[in-house]
Amino acid sequence: MNANVKVVLDSILEKFKSGAVPEAVAYTMFPIPDLPSSHWSILNRTIMFFAGTQDARGYRQWQSSNRYVKKGSKSFTILVPYFKKVEDDSGEEKEALSGFGCCPVFRVEDTDGEPLDYQQIYLPELPLIERAEQWGISVKAIPGNYSYRGYYSSNRKEIALATDEECVFFHELAHCAHEKVKGALKSGQDSLQEIVAELSAQALCLIVGKSGEKYLGNSFRYIEAYAENLSMSPYIACIKMLNETEKVLSLILQGKGIDVQTPERLAA
Repeated sequence: MNANVKVVLDSILEKFKSGAVPEAVAYTMFPIPDLPSSHWSILNRTIMFFAGTQDARGYRQWQSSNRYVKKGSKSFTILVPYFKKVEDDSGEEKEALSGFGCCPVFRVEDTDGEPLDYQQIYLPELPLIERAEQWGISVKAIPGNYSYRGYYSSNRKEIALATDEECVFFHELAHCAHEKVKGALKSGQDSLQEIVAELSAQALCLIVGKSGEKYLGNSFRYIEAYAENLSMSPYIACIKMLNETEKVLSLILQGKGIDVQTPERLAA
């Protein structure tokens, strides 16, 4: 086996040992449309996720987009298949996989130049962002892919947002707090964890003074869908997770410097 290929595969195996791969696969199943990497194999998109980006390209691909790799930037490696022509039993030529090689690519974060076609979200001053900062969690904007609006990555210690809506940030912050309460979360979209995160997010919206359809519109349907997975009504599912939700909210709201709406102010 090519030595460089072995290095790449060994790095993925190490991620399996740490339990990081299921999380990465979950997000790479929904690549951002119309990017070169959306046509990559799931293995290469997983490698890209671990590199900390949603958009990576070769040096010349960036040049063709009028962007240039910053001096001193380091590439990471993806695997590319090599094919050769062979004759089948009937004497006809066809292409057959002959092996894999390595291709260096660079993250969009390591390039400068003209803006890209996809829209980059610029985050506003998010309420409660100081709690994420205290926990060493970075909060960054990502281009949307129409399949999810944000995620919390435990292994990368980051919250990534494809929207500037506070409720989405609160949902991901709640996942982070829930992990601290439990010690670890199940990988993937666990129904009970999603209910805790969404219930916490809507409570936080009210606590910091956000209300209305913009903030609460889809939450009931979101919780209802996950409750259905558990063969529960939304009400019973929320009651079941109320104790854990209280712990999540208490952890997020602890400390000073957070403008909490009192019951009297909420009723006003």
